[in-house]
Amino acid sequence: MTLPAFLGALRRSALLVVCVTLVGLALGALVVAITTPRYTSSALLFVSVRPAMTTTAGELVQGNAAAQQKVQSYLGVVTSPRVLQPVVDGLDDGTDLAAVTAQITAENPANTVNLRIEAVDPDPARAARLAGAVAESFRTVVVEQLELPAPGGTSLVGVETLAPPVVATSPSSPELVPHLLLGGLGGLSLGVTAATLRARLDTRIRTRADVETVIGGPVLGTLGFDRDADRRPLVVAADPRSPHAESFRSLRTSVQFIGLDRRAGCLVVTSALPAEGKTTTVANLAIALSEAGSRVVVVDTDLRLPRLADVMALEGAVGVTDVLLGRADLDDVLQHWGSGGLSVLPAGTLPPNPSELLGSNRMADLLAELGRRFDHVLLDAPPLLPVTDAAVLSRLADGAIVVTAVGRSTRGQLAAALDTLRSLDATSFGVIATMLPTGGAQAYGYGYGTAVQTAPTDDRGEPAGSTAGV
Repeated sequence: MTLPAFLGALRRSALLVVCVTLVGLALGALVVAITTPRYTSSALLFVSVRPAMTTTAGELVQGNAAAQQKVQSYLGVVTSPRVLQPVVDGLDDGTDLAAVTAQITAENPANTVNLRIEAVDPDPARAARLAGAVAESFRTVVVEQLELPAPGGTSLVGVETLAPPVVATSPSSPELVPHLLLGGLGGLSLGVTAATLRARLDTRIRTRADVETVIGGPVLGTLGFDRDADRRPLVVAADPRSPHAESFRSLRTSVQFIGLDRRAGCLVVTSALPAEGKTTTVANLAIALSEAGSRVVVVDTDLRLPRLADVMALEGAVGVTDVLLGRADLDDVLQHWGSGGLSVLPAGTLPPNPSELLGSNRMADLLAELGRRFDHVLLDAPPLLPVTDAAVLSRLADGAIVVTAVGRSTRGQLAAALDTLRSLDATSFGVIATMLPTGGAQAYGYGYGTAVQTAPTDDRGEPAGSTAGV
């Protein structure tokens, strides 16, 4: 996973990561709350090795070095049964040797002849008594037993108490801050892992790169997200200087280049699923083409859920179906739009058999007539996966353009839509990626049917904002 993809996964699952991190912090605090507090008390001892008689300064230094070596060996003596068994016998409370051994530790501060004996116990007073008892037992064992010269005499090793144990006023464990840090880091790691796994399992199209991976090449055009799309769907006419209008002009250029090496006068504009923005795309593309001086007609061939007339603020009572059924002449239902060479042919009366009507010889004749009159014929068709209308039309037209919305369709659905076109030997002129979140929150978005503007998505990866369908 690339760094941008990883950061995108974290952004989409930010709430999940935060929640799991908070759970980790809560678990760390819970562990501290339910764990029995333990108190530590320590005794600091000074170990010395006395020479048999006062001699030179060099021998005194050698005695100090010998004491440091002995202290290292005394670390094991402190926790030996020989030292601790008398302590256990003195407690007389049923505690066994193993339990006391687990409570006692010894350490030697670096480059010193000091020995620190620590005792840990849930009772601070008992911890202090244990530390003191072990220190006294250690002194007795070392001075009076282990280091007593044979055949008797005074021990050359001395053990003195520098700091007697005191009763602790606050517990040494569990510590709140380390547990919170451990819980928080654990929760954060788990949250990031979950977000990454979720991103890998999520097949929804998220970026332009996802689209290019499916089609195996560059996209025909990209269109961003606009929060005002439901209020002004025809952005090319309503705000011609905006970046969103420029994106449609860039798309216009791409479409014009299609016709350089193959005929692309009649194009079907469709999508894999509803709510991917095909109607607004085809309407704005038609306006952009007419601005360049072309004669353009946009035809609403969605005979199930027509939206083109509403988007372009035209009367849609009569249109394609009426012409095909011979109830109206083409010149009577074609409506001029704007001041350029753009005409609109609405859907008209909704028929009971859209697929059969769109695949009829009369439809082929209608498209041929429109092709003679106009430079570009754009067909606003239904989505490919739910119904077969767009696939039928693609065989009559020069080819199809597929619109796919970021955050709406999956890679598999886009691939299935393209496979549908290929299975009918229809030409696919490319894919337009819509509702891209590039450029922040001010990119362009639109929908179809009960559409949703999907550039920002919620924690579940679903579209975050709703808008009227176009």
